Amino acid sequence: MKLTLRIWRQASTDSEGAFADYELDEVTPEFSLLEALDKLNDDLVARGRDPIVFDSDCREGICGSCGIAVDGVPHGPKPNTPSCRQHLRSFQDGQTVVLEPFRARSYPVVRDLAVDRSGLDRIITAGGFVSVDAGTAADADAHQFAHQRAEWALDMAACIGCGACVAACPNASVSLFTGAKLLHLATVPTTGQERARRAADMVEASEKEFGPCSVYGECVAVCPAGIPLTAIAGVNRERLRSVRRGRNRDD
Repeated sequence: MKLTLRIWRQASTDSEGAFADYELDEVTPEFSLLEALDKLNDDLVARGRDPIVFDSDCREGICGSCGIAVDGVPHGPKPNTPSCRQHLRSFQDGQTVVLEPFRARSYPVVRDLAVDRSGLDRIITAGGFVSVDAGTAADADAHQFAHQRAEWALDMAACIGCGACVAACPNASVSLFTGAKLLHLATVPTTGQERARRAADMVEASEKEFGPCSVYGECVAVCPAGIPLTAIAGVNRERLRSVRRGRNRDD
């Protein structure tokens, strides 16, 4: 199998970038997209050229660090699948595939395909945590928690923080990410102490660097964790609740 990879090259945040074409052969449909980049980098290094810079870690669809845009689609052609789990079988032999970084003002390019997604970290720092007493873990039956609510909390907690939702949204909204984090912590009974303050602070942090929701749901189509659109509604619900109850109320 042979492909032409048209890849965005950019030396730094402040420099100009441009696309460069690379021929890639002797790959099979079973190659993942990142494995194809690995092979290309091996070839480039062997020829004394600079390798393509991109982020990756676990390569199991868990860490969320591997995001790139493939032919204009965050992560790639297979819906709800992270970049590391996209495979070359999605492309035709001889096809030209365009790879570029996540495009959003809140994601400045660090180099090539790697972007700075620390804006997501700042939202978590603002309130994506709970203050609890350290020590011996409580018994499993210490808190009454309905199975359905536990499953819902786990569904929201599945967000891997890849940031594809921001790249997919025309307004670069982070509402799906923020909503997933808010609803996860709002659903679990042991994390309600700071619920109002958490909502106010996380929404404020998200609005500083990201745009408003576009209402079209582009984010849901690319989310590897399958976070539902309901999470976006949760942002407004938790924000309204914090206004009505007061951000410093611990319940």
